[in-house]
Amino acid sequence: MFRIRPSLSLVAAALAIGTTALGPAAHADYVQPHITHAPFGRVRMVVPITSADPAVWGFKLHNLQNSEVGIQQWKGRLEARVVLYGPGVKLLERPMDDKLKAAVDTLRREGVRFDICNNTLKAMQLDWHTLYGVKESDIVPSGFLEVAWLANHGWAIDPMN
Repeated sequence: MFRIRPSLSLVAAALAIGTTALGPAAHADYVQPHITHAPFGRVRMVVPITSADPAVWGFKLHNLQNSEVGIQQWKGRLEARVVLYGPGVKLLERPMDDKLKAAVDTLRREGVRFDICNNTLKAMQLDWHTLYGVKESDIVPSGFLEVAWLANHGWAIDPMN
């Protein structure tokens, strides 16, 4: 058995003409997106966040911001809720990264609700007053059960975390 090891000059030449040893080089053609179904109308989405990873937080909030823009463009209305429980509650701990804070502020202005799990607050011995922008009305008894209740009442659940 033998392996083919392309030389550096072969790889460079292939890239220069738009191919690689494995075939054509990747090329992104962007098209005007379209939908083949009825306009979006009202879309209800729950985004549970249970991770303490700031990269996950940024990804989730960025998805929500993109969805807010997209839904308006496609004649719809997004109702979104972020449910924070477990280590996810740390998203709103102070001090906050400026970009994260701006994303939370923008989403709240657009009507996205941030629900905080009371069980987590108790378990982590956190005072909800110390969390960024949290009001008493944002606290739910159980984040996990809040997600389940919303799912049982027609809300789509973002499964990625």
